[in-house]
Amino acid sequence: MAWTKYQLFLAGLMLITGSLNTLSAKWADLFSAAGCHDTTERNFSHPFLQAVCMFLGELSCLAVFHILLCYDRRRPEPTMEPGQSFNPLLFLPPALCDMTGTSIMYVALNMTSASSFQMLRGAVIIFTGLLSVAFLGRRLLVSQWLGIAITIIGLVVVGLADFTSGNKDEHKLSEVITGDLLIIMAQIIVSVQMVLEEKFVYKHNVHPLKAVGTEGFFGFVILSLLLIPMFYIPAGNFGNNPRQVLEDALDAFCQIGHKPLILVALLGNTVSIAFFNFAGISVTKEISATTRMVLDSLRTLVIWVVSLALRWEQFHVLQILGFVILLTGTALYNGLHKPLMAKLPCWAGAHSAEMGDSAERERLLGGGRPEEES
Repeated sequence: MAWTKYQLFLAGLMLITGSLNTLSAKWADLFSAAGCHDTTERNFSHPFLQAVCMFLGELSCLAVFHILLCYDRRRPEPTMEPGQSFNPLLFLPPALCDMTGTSIMYVALNMTSASSFQMLRGAVIIFTGLLSVAFLGRRLLVSQWLGIAITIIGLVVVGLADFTSGNKDEHKLSEVITGDLLIIMAQIIVSVQMVLEEKFVYKHNVHPLKAVGTEGFFGFVILSLLLIPMFYIPAGNFGNNPRQVLEDALDAFCQIGHKPLILVALLGNTVSIAFFNFAGISVTKEISATTRMVLDSLRTLVIWVVSLALRWEQFHVLQILGFVILLTGTALYNGLHKPLMAKLPCWAGAHSAEMGDSAERERLLGGGRPEEES
């Protein structure tokens, strides 16, 4: 069945804003400006402040939820289901995971390319699959285990692409390797977050926008408060600022004052994550979770093409191979091969028997909270 104009708009909005989210964060990292302590221009390296901006975008989803709810209640026949009441503290554990994982990923984005950053985030299906077996009692299909195995191969290929090109781009080889490892480490935390949400949160029938906004509230408040002790915690060379502390927010504001375009990049990150979450939830509702998975994979391609066009990175053949392998692994894990296989007579019976597990998997990876991404 052909898509409606509204469905096409939602799909395009998700693809564009999802790509802009990573690209705007990387754009901010590429700026150089003087700080508070001297006139020397340095790269804008403030990952924890960037994470705060991202959570502000998620928090705005809570405002959108209440606006839509008020608008719906003014209609003669309200159609929006607000969900049942719940204890907001249920969202604290996944919000802490989100905060930690996002902060690590923004640190890593300073060390590697935007395309590798997005590709390596595909590792989340490995850890989510394993944790869903261990803690949710799921039984993975053969195609899902095969998808996990292929994804591991794809990650190795992308890592090799970074290893062989580490000294040719703007980043040192040691930085690239560290960044790649941090991204994969962050995916373990993200997968814990997704399992926590599935096990303790979404059984309460919480509206997705309200869920995203509540996690954004906790992440924004907690991380904003943590910026204060981070201002005094020594971090040596890891703190890429004149005072060599974990995060120097004041220095960030000085750099923004000297180069206001940095603020545009940060606002782009904040606004794009809000629209990406809204579009992702709407695509799942109006089209399907499978479509959402396809669009999420396609934004990796968009980020890579734009990065090449802007000359933020160089072309590497291994990245194409890695992307194709990762895309194949993701497709197998999420059952995207089934529409093609369903045309085969021998597949029809087995396909119907797997529908229950497939629906639960879509809830875990597609129907719940969209990725922030960063």
